[in-house]
Amino acid sequence: MEVYLAQPRGFCAGVVRAIEIVERALEKYGPPVYVRHEIVHNKYVVESLKAKGAIFVEDLSEVPPLAVTVFSAHGVARTVEEEAAARGLPVLNATCPLVTKVHNQGKRYMSKGRTLVLIGHAGHPEVEGTMGQVPGPVLLVQNVEDVAALTLPTDAPVAYITQTTLSVDDTKDIIAALQAKFTDIQGPDIRDICYATQNRQSAVRDLSKLVDVILVVGAANSSNSNRLREIGTEVGVASYLIADGSELNPDWLKDAKAVGITAGASAPEVLVDDVIEALRRIGPVTVSVLPGREENIEFRLPAELTAG
Repeated sequence: MEVYLAQPRGFCAGVVRAIEIVERALEKYGPPVYVRHEIVHNKYVVESLKAKGAIFVEDLSEVPPLAVTVFSAHGVARTVEEEAAARGLPVLNATCPLVTKVHNQGKRYMSKGRTLVLIGHAGHPEVEGTMGQVPGPVLLVQNVEDVAALTLPTDAPVAYITQTTLSVDDTKDIIAALQAKFTDIQGPDIRDICYATQNRQSAVRDLSKLVDVILVVGAANSSNSNRLREIGTEVGVASYLIADGSELNPDWLKDAKAVGITAGASAPEVLVDDVIEALRRIGPVTVSVLPGREENIEFRLPAELTAG
């Protein structure tokens, strides 16, 4: 069986930075270190950090006084930052810099008197964080129908921002609907959309041309991993989201001569290796990596973790 690996796949720079912040905090301050929300949406990553002494909580009230606290890569609302400050918690902010950029764009648009529209998924922690960072009401739209339902006057000054785990492809129809509806609308440059999301989706489209089945390695609660599976399905290739090799169903591969593997931005390469090993238990495989975009972006760590 031919196995093709999408390129790029797996960890993005924001995820690498977030995990490294927790690991370095554990080294510098010693366990436990408290992390608000899963640092990234991947059980393997979360469990491995727990084993090193990280404690994951959903609410700051669960953090004891003066305990080192990390905010997840998805970002948090201002009320969370204010609560941590009021309690004097030493905070390391692992919010992805691209998410922070979206927060700042939203604040800038609102400061100019524009009504802010956020394109994203209701309930996603990044969306909740973004809506809680901007000082004023934010209108959330998830699809073109939501745009049609907006009751603002067509000449109202409007601006839009987007959840980073959505790509140019995911948002283009919604943006077009907003631009058709409102005469005075601004939005970020297309280059501001998360490079990692776009690159992984483009790589899946390339992969889909060569394979009979696509396996997406990632967590069920990972927005970008789910989207990779959806793209494979949309282009007509049977696509499955699996956490690791143990979830591989041999029936999926019955008539498959070529299998494609990719991984969401929060899935480590060790899980891709685990899926390849599961395929090897079914039969002989040859593995090749597709040419794709090289990603060489690195984000700086917080100063308190890099000081000598």
